Amino acid sequence: MANSIKDVTGRDSKTRPDPLAIIEKYYTPGTKSYEYIILRGRMVADKALAIAENVTWLPPGMAFIEEASLLHDIGIFMCDAPHLGCTGDYPYIAHGYLGRQILEDEGCPLHALVCERHVGMGLTKAEIVEHQIPVPHREMMSITPEEEIICFADKFFPATPERMLAEQSFEQTRAMIAELGARPLRTFDRWAAKFGVN
Repeated sequence: MANSIKDVTGRDSKTRPDPLAIIEKYYTPGTKSYEYIILRGRMVADKALAIAENVTWLPPGMAFIEEASLLHDIGIFMCDAPHLGCTGDYPYIAHGYLGRQILEDEGCPLHALVCERHVGMGLTKAEIVEHQIPVPHREMMSITPEEEIICFADKFFPATPERMLAEQSFEQTRAMIAELGARPLRTFDRWAAKFGVN
């Protein structure tokens, strides 16, 4: 079983990152992209924390879940996503690995992994190569309970123009994941059972 992040960070509350301060280095308060990343980050964090409260078999790192949820979309400003107020050069799917680079530069390597591994239901190297996904050719799958919980919670809030900042039902979310293929759906179903969400 993977180690919990709270067991491997070795940090205390005095050395934890300040998500808002990091966000405000890259986003201007009052802009559409700022409002989006703040509101969506909070919604994903609340969903992830609610899920984590029920994971009694391996108590996850709650402070880490909140921080990483707030920061998981940090890379979107570098992407071409006008409906989010972002006019960068990269495709939206790249925001995960771009966010990893940003948070590694900020000295948050474990939070950075959440950025990279939350896209889709994670991405395997084989999937990236087979489907020619424009991201680095490496494994981008959640490993720790915290990464899994955040990735799972994120899926209930699609970043689409017609459903901006609205939580989907379990059935709607599962149907959306099914469109991604058999492996993502198996992962979703496994996590749903593991976290007692339906």
